[in-house]
This record gives sequence, structure tokens and C-alpha cells, in this order.
Amino acid sequence: MLELEHRFRVVDVHARLNPDDASAVRGRAVSPEKLEREMHQAGVVRSVVFPDSSPGGGYLQANNAVARLSVERPFVAFARIDGPRDAGDSTGARLRNLTASREEWHTSPEDVEQYAYDDRFHGFKLDPAADGLPDEAVLDELESVDLPVMVHGGESCPPGTVAETLLGRSFPVVLSRFGGHPLNRDLMGEAIDLLDRYDGYYLDTSFVRYREQLERALLEHPDRVLFGSGAPSAHPNVGVMEVLTLDVSEDRMRRAFSKNASRVVDAVAPESDG
Repeated sequence: MLELEHRFRVVDVHARLNPDDASAVRGRAVSPEKLEREMHQAGVVRSVVFPDSSPGGGYLQANNAVARLSVERPFVAFARIDGPRDAGDSTGARLRNLTASREEWHTSPEDVEQYAYDDRFHGFKLDPAADGLPDEAVLDELESVDLPVMVHGGESCPPGTVAETLLGRSFPVVLSRFGGHPLNRDLMGEAIDLLDRYDGYYLDTSFVRYREQLERALLEHPDRVLFGSGAPSAHPNVGVMEVLTLDVSEDRMRRAFSKNASRVVDAVAPESDG
């Protein structure tokens, strides 16, 4: 694809980075070099990256690989975390959660502390449907370290579940895909509604293809929307164009592309561009 020309500084808060093709569980895998090249083509200056899901459980090795591959690249590594609790809201899930206990591969409070004070990591990635929800001790430690947590929301973990389990906490929460994966308008609307009720809660634009929802969020809550591309499953050019073609002011675009992310993730602020 040709390089996309625009006059905005763009930060991408949602990109998956796999050490190699074999490590990709789902979606398209690209090399770190190709991901960096695609970001450059889209005019993205900094990208938050995290590993793919792990069917076998445990993310220490994958997190360390992502951090290593981010060195001397415009990537900001987030540590992927998991937990023993079921993200579902059924009666069965609630009963299972009453007795759920952490396995040895699950993220522990000590793991969170180690990631937080390792200068290679700048936040956390959580996909409750794939990896479960952390227990109370881990959530307490996440509050203590106070780094942003990116949460994969959607039909398997709707906005209401995210609100019930995470949004009452003090750490920043970025709900990916407007909480509506896969392209569920109603859930996206619920996620936008929650912006009125919770501070420190944000939405990222990855895989949001509906102009109505994007424009509504940017018009009603211009300080709470962060640009995310969903790369490498989608080329970052696509996500950038989605925002550039919205009927909103340049100021709101500038906030979504960079200013809002810089307030949530220190490592993507302009002084980090080098």
C-alpha cells in the first residue's frame, strides 16, 4: 500500500506482535519489521503492542519476546495477563467464580509488580474471553501499580461485565473495539453510554467500522477515544482512513490520534518519538 499522507501525529494503541509466524494463534501474523513498515506507511509514530493469545496458558515467555522485539523500534510493549475467573455472566459462570483459584501459569500479584517496575512494559493487555479474569488480589495489585489495562471487549465479555469487574477500579481501562466485537452496534452503544458513568475509562477504535458510533463517541466524549488499528489483522492505513473521513473537527481527530493516548500511556507522548 502507498504511504498515507496526512498532517496528524498518530499513535496506535492496539497492535498484535508475534515473534514469528508459528506463534500466531489466530489472524494474520507479520514480522516485526513488516509491522513497523506498515505503521510507517500509515503515518503511525508509536504503537502499543502485545502478544497473541496462548492456548496453553501463561504469558511470561511471550511478553518477554514482545518486549525484546520492541527495543529500538517505535513499539511500546504491554504485558498480556490472565486469570482464573470466567468472563461470562451466566449463573454457571458466577458459581464457578466463587471457587475459582489461580493456577501456577496464571498471572499473580508478583507478576504484575514485576512487569510494572520493568521499564520494558508500559501497561497490560487482558482478553477475558480467551484468558479469563484476574482474581481480586491481582486486581488490587493492578490498582497499586496504576498502569493502563487494555481490555478486549465484545459479545463474550460485554461492556456490562467489564463495568462490573473492572471499571470500579482506579487504574485506567481502555476498552478495545468499542466493546462490540464482532461489529455489534448495540454493545458499542452500551460502551459509549458507560463513558458518562466512569472516569479513567476509554475506548479504542480498532475494528470499529461504523461512522455513527465513531462520530458519536468523538462528539460526546472527545477526550476518551484512542486510535487503534487492530494490526496486523487490518492494515493501519484502514483504521487511519476511518477516522480521517469522519465528520468531526480536526481537533477531535487530533485528540483521538495522539493527545488522548499520550495522557493514558506515558511512553507514547511526543517526547518519546526521538
